[in-house]
Amino acid sequence: MARTRKLPTKPTSRTAIEQADLVTAHKAGQWRDHPIIKRLGTLSELADQPQLYAICASTVAIGVLRGNGRLARAGLRMLAAEWLATKAKSFIKHRVDRSRPHVPVNGGHYRMQTGHSHESALNSFPSGHTAGAVAVARAYASEYPEHAGRAAAIAIFVGAIQIPRCAHFVSDVGAGAAIGLAAGSLAAKKTGQPTDEASAQMGSRSGR
Repeated sequence: MARTRKLPTKPTSRTAIEQADLVTAHKAGQWRDHPIIKRLGTLSELADQPQLYAICASTVAIGVLRGNGRLARAGLRMLAAEWLATKAKSFIKHRVDRSRPHVPVNGGHYRMQTGHSHESALNSFPSGHTAGAVAVARAYASEYPEHAGRAAAIAIFVGAIQIPRCAHFVSDVGAGAAIGLAAGSLAAKKTGQPTDEASAQMGSRSGR
């Protein structure tokens, strides 16, 4: 396990949520160099923007080639959801400078403030991986409600693994999930009304 430094005394300007995030990051960060966490973290990179776009586009292509309108529609909804989630999370990221968890865990200076930095180390809020995964899962489940549970489980995994790998704080993941759920729901609504079952299942699981 990686060594972590003692959490500094809470500054008066730090919110309760930030302090809780830092405490959790220091505890969970002890496992970031564990082989299993590293492997799962690498697997979660499938939820990064280029990979998700490729998955969504492939879903559309497979649906068209097989003459499967349902699969093609699901792919289109997934594409729309990922686009919306990306726009929303980027809008926020480029207006908030927040240190990645690995910075304070390694003994560096933590900060969260308004700003326009494009440095990865200051782009922690919100979690783009989580936003994209939840958005695509929600959109997919709107066409395939029978698979909503599996889709939600994958999205939850993507968000959860970001914490021990020190890529995001808990509140980053929560904000990303909210963005993704909104984007996925909007994409499903604009391309056809989602079923009540899909909405209920994805809403209850992804919003945790």
